[in-house]
This record gives sequence, structure tokens and C-alpha cells, in this order.
Amino acid sequence: MKDVAARAGVGLKTVSRVVNGEPGVTPDTERRVQEAIEFLGFRRNDSARVLRKGRTASIGLVLEDLADPFYGPLSRAVEEVARAHGALLINGSSAEDPEREQELVLALCARRVDGLIVIPAGRDHRYLEPEIKAGIATVFVDRPAGQIDADVVLSDSFGGARAGVAHLIAHGHRRIGFIGDQPRIHTAVERLRGYRAAMEDAELAVDDAWVSLGSTDPARVREAVETMLDSSEPVTAIFAGNNRVTVTAVRVLAERERPVALVGFDDIELADLLGITVIAQDAAALGRTAAERLFRRLDGVNDAPTQTALETVLIPRGSGELPPPPH
Repeated sequence: MKDVAARAGVGLKTVSRVVNGEPGVTPDTERRVQEAIEFLGFRRNDSARVLRKGRTASIGLVLEDLADPFYGPLSRAVEEVARAHGALLINGSSAEDPEREQELVLALCARRVDGLIVIPAGRDHRYLEPEIKAGIATVFVDRPAGQIDADVVLSDSFGGARAGVAHLIAHGHRRIGFIGDQPRIHTAVERLRGYRAAMEDAELAVDDAWVSLGSTDPARVREAVETMLDSSEPVTAIFAGNNRVTVTAVRVLAERERPVALVGFDDIELADLLGITVIAQDAAALGRTAAERLFRRLDGVNDAPTQTALETVLIPRGSGELPPPPH
């Protein structure tokens, strides 16, 4: 700044006013300062500036898997809200590993981010209590925090799954399989609960062989689909618990001669062209709502932690409307 001031023939305060967009500088003086800035290649030290204000103007986003298409619009929405508040977004992936989640979260805290948005992999988030008490605002997305009270923004997994299975029942299905994610994951449990509720509403018994929870690895999902379809009492429809399960199920069903109805939780790319009926959740709205809540916290809102549940939407495209085969 001293070099800029000397070249423009002004004081340091004048350079500061120009750099920070403050009033009190004549157009001619501002022009001279800007020319000096461009000539010297001066860049404002944002780190020093924000630290003087007690903030770093950065937030952290911890996702499950950066490669999962579901998290693209969610991350983008968080980034847009952060940008509107003059903040930088730093994100990373926990890979569904609770230890990696904790390591990543604490690394972000050590870098003094102002706030965190976390899609939790673990069930115990008491490790975050000292950080929250120290002033790091935290909002959880898609799944609630474990063993602490914190803001959370969710999709209605229970209601969405219940509506999807009820849709299959309404089209004549009585033997419906459910293939979901790992049982320690909140959304998997809620979607299974919605499946069971829809079956109970219709007074339909659920055979244990019709339910499979576990890894979303394609080999595991393929085995689950084939087992349900090749049994002595095969299912006539499948409810897929998330987008990765749906993709594998579509591939397996495409190899079969007998049509099998399918409804997936989460929309997937090309689902409209492939005719896949889905329960769609708004990933961008999840990210935007969580980020807006986070910045309200950073602006000093100190009310009790809230839980916000966003509605899902059933999109019929053909696969969920297939009737069961004739007896």
C-alpha cells in the first residue's frame, strides 16, 4: 500500500478508502490510485483484513462423496449463498467414514472457518461441542447430528418413501422389495420406515427376504435385486432407497425379460428419457436452506436449534406404473 500511495501521490488512508470502496475520494484521485494498483499488481491482503474483524470469511462443507451427483447442486447452492455473503467455500468428502468426517471437520476448524455445513457420516458429534462453544456456527444437512443439539435441514425421507411405495401398491403390487443404504445411516432407516408404513397402511405383510440394507456397491445391490427376483415368491416391484441403488437396479432389470416395476428415491440423470419413476428431493434447496441458516447464525441469531424438513415430489414416468404380471 505504501508503494501504491507513493506512486499515486496520496496518503495510505486514501489508498485504503479506494481499495475498500469507501466514500470521500475524488474521481481523479481514485483514478490515480487505480492506475497505480494496476501498474504495481497490488492485491489486497484479505486474510489480514478479515482477521482484524474476527472472521475469516470462509465456511466449510463436509459431504459424503464429492463424486455423487446428488451433492453437485447442493454444493453449488451453498457456494452461491456463501458468495453472496462475501465468503469462500472449502469442501471435502468424508467417504461415509465417521473417523474421516471428524478429521476433516476438525481440520477445517483449525483453519478457523467461520461456520460448517456437515452431512454427517457418524452418529456421535460431541467432538464438535468445544468448537461450537468457541463460536463456529454449524448446520447439519440430510441427516441430523448425533448426541448434540444443532440446526438440521432434511428431506422428508419417511414421507417420500411412504408415497413411493403407496404408488406401487396403487398399481396392483403386493410383493414389493426394498433395497437401501447401510442401516446406520439416518436416511436409510427413515426410508425403510416409510416403506413399512405404506405396506402396513395397505395391510400387506412384509417378508424379510424383501428387505435388503447395505453398501450401495453395484455388486451388492445386483445380488439383492437378483435374489428378490429369483426366489420362489419373487417381488413384482422394487423401491430403491437412493440414486446409486436405482442406477444398479435399472441395469439389472434391463437384463430381464419379465418387466418389474421400479420407483427410486432421488432423481437420476436421464431418468426422464429412461422412464424411471422417482421420489425427487431438491438438493439445491437443501444446500440453500442450510447455508442461509448458517449465515443467520453468523449474523448473531441465537435461537434454539431448528429442524427443517423439505417436501419430496413423486414424478411418475412409467417404471412405477407397470402392473404386476398376471397370475
